Amino acid sequence: MPGIPGLPGVPPEPSLADPCAEREPAGERLHGGGPDASPALDVFLSGRVFMDMIFTGLPGLPPPGTEIVTDGLGSAPGGVANIAIAMSRLGLRVGLAAEFGDDMFGAYLWRTLAEQEGVDLGLSRRVPGWSSPVTVSMAYDSDRSMVTYSRPVPAPPGGPPEVPPPPARACFVDVDQPLPPWAAAMRERGTLVFGDLGWDQTGAWSAEVLDRLDHVDVFLPNAAEAMAYTRTDTPADAAEALAGRVRVVVVKRGGDGAIAVDSATGERAEVSALPVEALDPTGAGDVFAAGFVFATLAGLSLAERLRFANLCAGLSVRHRSGSLGSPCWGEIAAFGESGDVPDTVLADYAFVIPFIPAAADETVETVVRAEPTLRKER
Repeated sequence: MPGIPGLPGVPPEPSLADPCAEREPAGERLHGGGPDASPALDVFLSGRVFMDMIFTGLPGLPPPGTEIVTDGLGSAPGGVANIAIAMSRLGLRVGLAAEFGDDMFGAYLWRTLAEQEGVDLGLSRRVPGWSSPVTVSMAYDSDRSMVTYSRPVPAPPGGPPEVPPPPARACFVDVDQPLPPWAAAMRERGTLVFGDLGWDQTGAWSAEVLDRLDHVDVFLPNAAEAMAYTRTDTPADAAEALAGRVRVVVVKRGGDGAIAVDSATGERAEVSALPVEALDPTGAGDVFAAGFVFATLAGLSLAERLRFANLCAGLSVRHRSGSLGSPCWGEIAAFGESGDVPDTVLADYAFVIPFIPAAADETVETVVRAEPTLRKER
């Protein structure tokens, strides 16, 4: 019969069960109760989705001419999918416009995002004959090295379709590229624009990138990027320099926490990272950003936004699974009951309690996580 494990000639059907059993829209919790009259989406974003292959348990990188064998391999959607999944798991309604290959990886990425993680792909498209981008991440000593394969997306006949962006409370853009026209249009309608960027492989760290911050409301670089672009020597100095260009700047410092400045209110905050053992930092910066977006839409103070973002990122690095290591509310609730950190530290996160769905309390003892592998062992 179809579906029996091991039956010859019958391909296995991947499990796409929601790993966040307690997932529910965060609208009412974000707006303080009552009917949710906000736009259909909380966040809209666009970008490239990668197939992430994550090797773990490595003693280091293999020297030339050698081979390392490891028993740790995960696979998960990567690229812009990191933050899309992280935001969706917090209950944000996420819309993603992206291209997907018509190969096996593309089918896996599409189904995982749409069916398992609840991301709206109404403005995404499958590209005939295009191979999905792939990134191999090698995690070791709480760090990682990566190799990426990516081909340009073929332009559709007649050029890309002109599709207006949907109404959303926030959108996310990469400022290391010219901002898409839809970002300005959405900002004019009152949408908050969050911006991030990647490592500058050229080493130029062009001031042109910073000029784009005129069209961004919240900027979230990591410390190395922030210091390189501002030509400063410390994350704090970089944050102050960037505060002159954008309303809210957040400088991510990994295991050292984060610094933020709100130039409109004069708020400044510096918060330590969650004291956990980091096994795999893949996608942690995106999980941090997702937490900061949620906390911003929830109207929290600057320090609380940093703490919540650190909480989400800290929980994600405890797992070797890339985007599928993003925490669900059940894991957030369970962490509060775990005793993994001293009560004096936990007290700083008491503000999170009102945002935890009631269903998460029922799953505290049995938090369900995604399988970050294409093949699930039985």
